[in-house]
Amino acid sequence: MSYSLVYESTPFVEINIHLRSQSPSLQLIKSSTLIMRKLKIGSCLALMMLWCTYIVSAQSYTISGTIRDAGTGEELIGVPILIKELPGVGTVCNEYGFYSMTLTGGAYTLKVAYVGYQDKIIPVQLLQHQVLNINMESGAQLAEVVIMAHRENENITKAQMGLEKLDVSEIAKIPVLFGEKDVLKTIQLLPGVKSAGEGNSGFYVRGGGADQNLILLDEAPVYNASHLLGFFSTFNSDAIKDVTLIKGNSPANYGGRLSSVLDVKMNEGNDKKFNVKGGIGIISSRVSVEGPIQKEKSSFLVTARRTYADVFLKATKDFKDNKLYFYDLNTKANYRINDKNRLFVSGYFGRDVLGVGKDLGIDWGNKTATLRWNSLISNKLFSNASFIYSDYNYDINFIQGSSTFNINSEIKDLNIKQEFQIFPNTNNSWRFGVNSIYHTLAPSRFTGTDIQVEKKDTRYAWENALYANNSWKVSPKLNIDYGLRLSSYSIIGAGTFNLYQNGIINSMKVLKKGEFGKTYVNLEPRVAASFSTASSSSLKIAYSRNTQNLHLLSNSTSSSPTDVWLGNSFNVKPELADQVSLGYSQNLANNRYEINLESYYKSLYNQVDYKDGADINTVPDVESELLYGTGRAYGLEVSLKKKTGILTGWVSYTLSRTEKLIENINQDKWYPAKQDRTHDLALVAIYSMSKKWTLSGTWVYYTGNAVTFPSGKYGLENNTVLLYTERNGYRMPAYHRMDLSATYESIKTKKIQTSWNFSLYNAYGRENAYQITFEDDPDDPTRTQAKQTSLFRWVPSITYNFNF
Repeated sequence: MSYSLVYESTPFVEINIHLRSQSPSLQLIKSSTLIMRKLKIGSCLALMMLWCTYIVSAQSYTISGTIRDAGTGEELIGVPILIKELPGVGTVCNEYGFYSMTLTGGAYTLKVAYVGYQDKIIPVQLLQHQVLNINMESGAQLAEVVIMAHRENENITKAQMGLEKLDVSEIAKIPVLFGEKDVLKTIQLLPGVKSAGEGNSGFYVRGGGADQNLILLDEAPVYNASHLLGFFSTFNSDAIKDVTLIKGNSPANYGGRLSSVLDVKMNEGNDKKFNVKGGIGIISSRVSVEGPIQKEKSSFLVTARRTYADVFLKATKDFKDNKLYFYDLNTKANYRINDKNRLFVSGYFGRDVLGVGKDLGIDWGNKTATLRWNSLISNKLFSNASFIYSDYNYDINFIQGSSTFNINSEIKDLNIKQEFQIFPNTNNSWRFGVNSIYHTLAPSRFTGTDIQVEKKDTRYAWENALYANNSWKVSPKLNIDYGLRLSSYSIIGAGTFNLYQNGIINSMKVLKKGEFGKTYVNLEPRVAASFSTASSSSLKIAYSRNTQNLHLLSNSTSSSPTDVWLGNSFNVKPELADQVSLGYSQNLANNRYEINLESYYKSLYNQVDYKDGADINTVPDVESELLYGTGRAYGLEVSLKKKTGILTGWVSYTLSRTEKLIENINQDKWYPAKQDRTHDLALVAIYSMSKKWTLSGTWVYYTGNAVTFPSGKYGLENNTVLLYTERNGYRMPAYHRMDLSATYESIKTKKIQTSWNFSLYNAYGRENAYQITFEDDPDDPTRTQAKQTSLFRWVPSITYNFNF
């Protein structure tokens, strides 16, 4: 490139400076030598400064670093960094607190703002590549409640659709059953998410089944995320740092499920000082301890929780030999090797125990472990390597007379994941990696002292994925996320596999130990785009294909310890889903209000359902009881949020349908899936009365689940046999409930802060139907009467929380 510079002096001199873009420094030396001969020293210095200014401004430099909590040393997630001089330019740190921006050299002002922290204004002279670690100071609590912990206009600017982030500190203010802070029950109040039933932590997303949600705890899959038959979730809120829900349109780094991703990340522990917090409630208590192992270099976190219903049972004469409790333990430690490398190790162990005297004993639970190595390879390239273990199993023992029986099942994963993130400039960020999982699936086995049962083989499989995803800011108004995931699932021996045709064995396939049987390969493209129609509104569109290779077999609508996971086989193919979404977002009154509308249509393939009258527990091969077909789910989600002020909250409404079409079911006609609900409405309000008192309430209404009820009956050998015709052709009664809560927080001192939470579940005592059964009317056997079972009418609770 060539520039003409006119410099006035005595005598007048005109100098033409020619700079080659590939070697500016060499040309600078040559030109300066020539000029020094012709100009006075003062004039040369002025000219040299002008050249240096050009060289610096034309060259780009990278500023990168990690954003941490100044008080605890923990990395923060999703903190936005904006450039004051460049409106619309900035970035957001990743889930490990790392950020990177590439800008032309010069003077800039960084603005860092995050919910619950003081804003930071940082002047920067960007004359070379620079590492800038940022420590965020906790801010004084304002007289307002912020529902979502993200940038004020993130719903407008981000291309990704169906994304919800929960502020863990606000979960404590929302009333739930038994007064226990619960992540899973809180997300059920969001649009597109439906409860699995009364007091249950199971959930359905956009028409998908409970097994179509990928639930991750520090990257480890959790296969049964509930305690006590679903009334508690496995997640102890004291151990949780961040919760993200993605409804269907997930980036390419997530895979393996059709409906949603719930990504839960644990706290890392305070590396500055020791801290103890917890809570004592009517049903359960919890405690959390964290602190430095080596100050500002390594830290640990240990949280524990246990219910004690069994203690009250022991005080009774009739139930003193019964057991009913759960316990769980979360642990995490990290070590900062140097400024560029850090190790994390985390684990979870939870167990439920249910026993009726010596005749029946059930225990089930999860174990997970994650070893993670974060490495900053360069100021633009970030690496995360993970080694992950996950296990879920249940064991049932019961005695009948002189005979003993046992039922057990297990799913276990060994998982290796390597991921890279690269930040080439402020308009692009790439994420790419590989994931490899070795599955061990032990089917439900039934054994007993007086019975002979055919042995069921343990199944083995190898699941792999390659993926790449790019977030691209095309212009100030247009943002695009696009990616591609290549997944595979291989069946591995040893074992004998039956091949069925219309439920009848057609042939068998025998695999030797380690022998590959069949491999399913699928391409999963994803793309999402947002276009800002104004500074406070945007249109969004997205498409994604998802593949699911693991399938849950369950006889109940809610979570059950006897749920069995089944992998792909020669009969069972990968489930596929193509989802198209269209949305509109609008912020009002300077971002104090937020309106989001999203519609979706999902086509489902290779869907699994049971034959009429199927028996999945004692049958020798459960695949003989399965049928396959297609499905469809479509709906409209609407939410209105008030994000600031003394009164905050949201209203969410979902209008949807979910249907299946499977040969030999429902006379080969479309029928509602069991999770199909036409209407789902939730209202959440949080009112900050003062610095000490916060009131909150929720009200939910939804259409009853689709169920199969008898259409008639007939007599057989003096017994009444119920006749069933339509699959899921009836509805449970509509469900509605109000919950109320009040939280009192004491004034925080240097040593301790305490709070009391008072809550009332089902405030107006609605007797919602949990189950409906049918039997002959004792006064007229020709008539049939329906009996409704309800669980909770009024459930008050009190919890004392402490933090010191």
